[in-house]
Amino acid sequence: MIPQPHLSVQVVNFAAEGPADWQVLSNHAVAADQVGVDRLAVSDHVAFGDDLADYADPAKGGTAGGRQPTGPDGLWLEPLTTLTWLAARTTRIRLQTGILLAALRRPVVLAKTTATLDVLSGGRLDLGVGVGWQAAEYEAAGLDFSGRGPLLDQALEVCQALWREPKASYSGEGLSFGGIHAMPKPVSGSVPIWVSGTVNRRTARRLARFGTGWIPWGDDRADVTGGITRMRSLLAEMGLEHDGFQVQGPVRMVQDSDGAPDLGSTMAGIPDLVASGVTDCRLALRLPPEPEEATDLLGRAVEAFRRAVGREA
Repeated sequence: MIPQPHLSVQVVNFAAEGPADWQVLSNHAVAADQVGVDRLAVSDHVAFGDDLADYADPAKGGTAGGRQPTGPDGLWLEPLTTLTWLAARTTRIRLQTGILLAALRRPVVLAKTTATLDVLSGGRLDLGVGVGWQAAEYEAAGLDFSGRGPLLDQALEVCQALWREPKASYSGEGLSFGGIHAMPKPVSGSVPIWVSGTVNRRTARRLARFGTGWIPWGDDRADVTGGITRMRSLLAEMGLEHDGFQVQGPVRMVQDSDGAPDLGSTMAGIPDLVASGVTDCRLALRLPPEPEEATDLLGRAVEAFRRAVGREA
């Protein structure tokens, strides 16, 4: 069963240079929680090499014309730690990694960390995962960048085994164990996994096998309606029908003549987005640093969104 449309935002857990005021990050998360935004997300990078050009190379996992928001010496807070911090300051909003480079973490530790965060937040974690675009990060972790897909799949296999099984066993490439207890389990018995990627056979298999939701990337994010059609067709072609998956899609921001967000015009496009299959409407809203102004802007966005989808408070 596909849930009613949700509104999500990304809060900024990185800075181009320091010292950064991380209290603004907390203030924005608290404001989003208070006014009724459904989900917030944070980004992930563990380390950087000097050359960031591959972010613009789709063949490496980047996006055409993309530009990394910081230089290699930018400040990036670790996302699971950050979401734990934000979980203690919020009460109802869902918390998403958007996305986590899960393969860089040892699977058993990742399973423990995510289960812990899910339990402490009252079952609010959504684990968004992807393979990333930067070879230097994998090299720094002692991992082969060319094998990042199988590494991600193994991490998800191990996590689901440890989340779901009272006494877990696993056998895979370079890793096997049996009779392993890992407690506590996530609140709902597992953590929802959102798979990021373009429409290709690897992403389709990963989505069908693990995914509650799909986070389109590259051209499939720019044309999310076409991307959903292409993904559904590919799943059917591969015999992997998965009609129930959720989809994150970007909301096209409209500005007024003064450059301020025109929320009415912006939300006018939401019904078509939802009709195409988008369930998580990601609003790229530049929030002011002042808590009161951020709360007001987010509150007006939530009201406009709910009117657009016919949803009651």
